Amino acid sequence: MLNFNQLRTFYEAARSGSFTRAAEALCVTQPAVSGQIRALEEALGLRLFRRRGRNMVLTEAGALVFRQAERVFALEREIEGLVEELRTVRQGLLKVGTTKTYARYVMPDILGRFHAAYPGIRIVLDEGASAAVVRSVVEGRSEMAVVGLAEPVRGLRCVPFRREEVVLFAAPGHPLAGRGEVGFSELAGELMVLKEEGSTTRTLVRGACRRHGVSPKVLVETSNLEFIKDVVARGEGVSFLVRCAVEEELRAGKVVEIPLRDERLWLDVFIVCPEPDVLSPAAQAFLEILEES
Repeated sequence: MLNFNQLRTFYEAARSGSFTRAAEALCVTQPAVSGQIRALEEALGLRLFRRRGRNMVLTEAGALVFRQAERVFALEREIEGLVEELRTVRQGLLKVGTTKTYARYVMPDILGRFHAAYPGIRIVLDEGASAAVVRSVVEGRSEMAVVGLAEPVRGLRCVPFRREEVVLFAAPGHPLAGRGEVGFSELAGELMVLKEEGSTTRTLVRGACRRHGVSPKVLVETSNLEFIKDVVARGEGVSFLVRCAVEEELRAGKVVEIPLRDERLWLDVFIVCPEPDVLSPAAQAFLEILEES
């Protein structure tokens, strides 16, 4: 095995042309330099220096080894530079998971602020149902996630981020529209368009229906927010989404909110990540911006 301490000593001696100057650069004694080079020559079975008068000069073999050593230590300097850029968040890759709702309505502003502060960091946004996104953090495919959770995830740090109201909405001409508040019991028999399996919104709605003795009559389950809103706007069913996802359609009058009499539904959104001491510098910087939000 090549001893890199011996190789570094040889490199400094060959670069400076002097065992004395190599000893000064390495903060060791000249005999230590001579001993390291002699040990390297013995390990390689090659003479790397030969004496010319009072000077030591490279042999042909030594010159060839020196050219390769130059490449090795140039690469070392590149690695040191890269590590410094990673440490100071000037370069790097950050993988963040979130739901499709947050990817569209919340994350763009946060990502914009992060990019303005750290333009050298490339972000990969992993979108999916809350359960799948959390699993990506557990399995190490994402460093952190911003998701709605019914309860904290064991083994991960779950920092409260926001609380989103989940609203019931329908087309303006739907029979439930315009009644004022409705109870969950009045949803019995109504076609529902629900979020996909693994969605915390879906879990929240299903749980509320169970508490009020309602068995949802599901028209379709999907992760596609635009599909959900289009189907509901055509009067083919009712649905539940976080308010930020349907706010634009409510303002435009494409759909209307139906207030709930029995209870209001709230989705607790968390920043999910390992403990901060195992996060990359880029992830730690992103966590700070999330917490400022």
